[in-house]
Amino acid sequence: MITIIDYGSGNIRAIGNIYDKLNVAYRIASTPAEVVGAEKIFLPGVGAFDETISKLDSTGFRAVLDKEVLENKVPIIGICVGMQILAESSEEGSLNGLGYIKGKVKKIDASLLNQKPRLPHLGWNSIEINHPSQLLKNIDPEFGFYFLHTYYFECTDNNDVLTTTTYGKPFASAVNHENVYGIQFHPEKSHQNGINLLHNFAKL
Repeated sequence: MITIIDYGSGNIRAIGNIYDKLNVAYRIASTPAEVVGAEKIFLPGVGAFDETISKLDSTGFRAVLDKEVLENKVPIIGICVGMQILAESSEEGSLNGLGYIKGKVKKIDASLLNQKPRLPHLGWNSIEINHPSQLLKNIDPEFGFYFLHTYYFECTDNNDVLTTTTYGKPFASAVNHENVYGIQFHPEKSHQNGINLLHNFAKL
């Protein structure tokens, strides 16, 4: 069963609707106690880095996530800002991230872009797969995914970069270190690729 964290940040209903159609069991955890013993953890995120981290801290979710993810090695996936807070820090704010994957979140360099409006990076874009992964089974890299972001995750170790996407320059659009996964794009808005990815996570 997948445990979707409800800490007031993210489009949880859209994720749940996809899992309903896939007949994948999930539960929505609105308290930290409901995360204890989770088999897989889904960390949504919409908004700014510091705001999202503050919500995790104030609701008590951060401590239980540290235990389940770092000690018990429960698979976790963060999407959008939920991916960015997996990093150690961000140029968008001053608070420390979860630090599950070493790296820093940086702002996309608008001077490298010809498109207008240059930021945010909005719409469909392809991916390039750097490493094989069960998470990417039956994914069409050229069809790609739907993006909406201004900041990106720069990993300290390039081996943690699962996929890259080019917008001005290549950036990490999916990351993975051991049991921790992050995706910058929105699977719930990415048609069959997004459905396949969510299904793949359920089967990890």
